[in-house]
Amino acid sequence: MKENIAGIDIGSRSIELVVLNGCGPPVHQVKVPTTFDPLAQCRRLMGEVSAGRVVATGYGRKLFADFAEDMDVTTITEIQAYALGARFLFPEARTVLDIGGQDTKVISLLTNGKVGKFEMNDRCAAGTGKFLEFMATALQVPLESFGEYALGSDKRIQINSMCTVFAESEATSLMARGEKAENIAMGLHLAIVQRTLAMLRRVGMESPLVFAGGVAHNVCVRKTIEEQLEEKLLIPENPDMVGALGAALYGKGLQPGTQ
Repeated sequence: MKENIAGIDIGSRSIELVVLNGCGPPVHQVKVPTTFDPLAQCRRLMGEVSAGRVVATGYGRKLFADFAEDMDVTTITEIQAYALGARFLFPEARTVLDIGGQDTKVISLLTNGKVGKFEMNDRCAAGTGKFLEFMATALQVPLESFGEYALGSDKRIQINSMCTVFAESEATSLMARGEKAENIAMGLHLAIVQRTLAMLRRVGMESPLVFAGGVAHNVCVRKTIEEQLEEKLLIPENPDMVGALGAALYGKGLQPGTQ
């Protein structure tokens, strides 16, 4: 039996771990919140598995590599990891969209699977999962059902600000004027989608498009992007795990264009 290869994606909101052995499906995969002590979470996750090699990605990858001096650790960028993971799951993919906790990534893939161009918004939480979380709390709606809640709207309104603080103020003003909370929720989702579509245009989106990351669970974001693009999205069974999967695949020696 070949030794296990682990891929760990240390993000701002969550940490994902995928363990591969041979050519089969993952032998282990798990997602935990990052918390205020990501290293403690990493120690716990790695203590539950046996891996001969670990590949780390995500914003905390260098912190993890410094901590894991007793392990065979390699680090790769999130762009590399998501490109590998998405292409492995969907060999026909030409564009990858990842909306995570605090950043959005759009990756254009060449026909051989290599990264052609990419854009990443990591300077502001606008248009990310954190924005949705904050606004769901402001409207007193559970984050898990925020997308379904927005689909209960009866009209589409425009939210002018993507700054989290100003958007909350705008939402409060709209509610004070008698606007339905569902319509405000839809307006917030539309604002995120329009920002995402602008990134896709700048990168030069080609179909098919893979939608990964935590926000891919949001039914309203998915449906609205499909509506605007007039095409179906490719959505992994576990969209949160794509980065960790790509990291593990890199550990197995898989490179873009070698699938």
